Amino acid sequence: MTAAIRPPVAADAPGAGPADAETRRSARSGAAGLVGAAVSGLFGFLLAVVITRGYGTVGSGAIFAAIGVVTVATAVCTLGAETGLMWALPRRRTGPRGDAARVLPVALLPPLAVALVVATAGVLTADVLAVHLLGDSGVAGAALLTASFAALPVVVAMTLLLAALRCVRPIRSYVAVQFLLLPVARPVLVGAAVLAGGGLLAGMTGWLVPAAVALLVCLTLVAGPLGVGRGARLRPEPADWSTFWRFALPRAASAAIDAGNMWVGVLLTSVLAGAADAGVFGAVGRYILAGQLAMQGLRVAVSPQLSRLLGRGERAAAAGVHRQLTTWGLVLSWPVYLLLAVFGLAFLQLFGAGFTSGATAMTVLAVAMLVNTGVGNVQSMLLMGGRSGLHLAATVAGLTVTVSLGVLLIPSYGATGAAVGWAAGIVTENLTAAVCARVVVGEPLVDARMLRAGAATVAGVGAAAAVGVLAGGRGVTGLAVALGVLAAGCVGLLTLPRVRSGIRVTMMQIRGRGEPAPAAGPDTAQSKGR
Repeated sequence: MTAAIRPPVAADAPGAGPADAETRRSARSGAAGLVGAAVSGLFGFLLAVVITRGYGTVGSGAIFAAIGVVTVATAVCTLGAETGLMWALPRRRTGPRGDAARVLPVALLPPLAVALVVATAGVLTADVLAVHLLGDSGVAGAALLTASFAALPVVVAMTLLLAALRCVRPIRSYVAVQFLLLPVARPVLVGAAVLAGGGLLAGMTGWLVPAAVALLVCLTLVAGPLGVGRGARLRPEPADWSTFWRFALPRAASAAIDAGNMWVGVLLTSVLAGAADAGVFGAVGRYILAGQLAMQGLRVAVSPQLSRLLGRGERAAAAGVHRQLTTWGLVLSWPVYLLLAVFGLAFLQLFGAGFTSGATAMTVLAVAMLVNTGVGNVQSMLLMGGRSGLHLAATVAGLTVTVSLGVLLIPSYGATGAAVGWAAGIVTENLTAAVCARVVVGEPLVDARMLRAGAATVAGVGAAAAVGVLAGGRGVTGLAVALGVLAAGCVGLLTLPRVRSGIRVTMMQIRGRGEPAPAAGPDTAQSKGR
């Protein structure tokens, strides 16, 4: 990580420029997002353990499928408005005299209307849908889907207000709700349902209830900064509708695809191979998504910043923020995925013996996620630059590959076939988006620092994994040895002056402090142009 970060300069120093200020701002937001993502990942894993241990392969497959229904339906019903809020609010004035509050009715009313229609239809047809989606789950399947659809408007409203919260409050408020309240409450409530002997419906209810609490918290936190109730105008102008939805509607389809990529695989596996295979694939997917939380934390932290920079035409600064945070995400995510690729068997043993058949699927998906995290949040660059149509094209390409290969491979290969389809879709979408983002931004999105950081990460983690496999195989023993070698290597790196200096510089960026700029000269002039 140290290779990716230049020493900061004071905001008022002669050598300081807009790019330096944006780098420090992104460092602070990114660090907060990463801390929240780490906590969310930990409790997300705990939730997966609770579900798989409490309900077994068939029961967990049914719950994962029901969660998939909520996730995909929410993404469809939001109509892209959550990304629209992230794009629009940073470009408007907040407060009682600002025009930001006028965006709320524009963004909230159509999605909530669609959510109510979908929820009503889902509740009325839950019995029929359960036969096809949750066939092995018995009578509980219809109850699961009924509860899932009934909660849909609440989950949609929460999702939209979370996006608004990220734009109008400091990052810590968003982190507290999205990365702390929701992921901590869910395993606690689902675990309580398991301990009380509750069935699948009780477990699903434990997953849904925190969304209602988060909705109330978001309402409270968003109202103040927007001036709601203090004179802010809420009646939109005609131009507000057209401007917002011209951007958001192309995002509607891509948002559904983004949110549903894993869950499409779970649902396809449930239909084509049965709930047991869906449970295995869902367990594998929980690990894969947990590894992505670092990138997610960075994305939500800096998306408003990217929207502001790209809206001003400051493409070089936006590209610099992207390169810095991609390197952070790469250094933090690649070790996770490399270990998942090599020691998938060990990780799945934590869920129980019935889930170890997903080891090959884990390896396939972990390799694909190296590509996903390696290109960084190129999707955010497209969306915050107003190019939601190009983002849609990339996601449609990925979904087409995922579904086509899934239908072809799942009947014969179960969870492994679903993993191959999803992995191919991940690579297709990310490479397509990376090419589009490079063309749109017109600035390099990869630099030598990123390449060096990636090579060093692969070499270090690869060596530790090799030692672990030789000493204890691919099971828990080998994983423990690899982790021990990695820990020793990290301690050794801390003894190097260059590494300590890089950590000190990063911490100064996060705190918003800078060092005095050097005297004007060739180096200073060069830094101004970067």
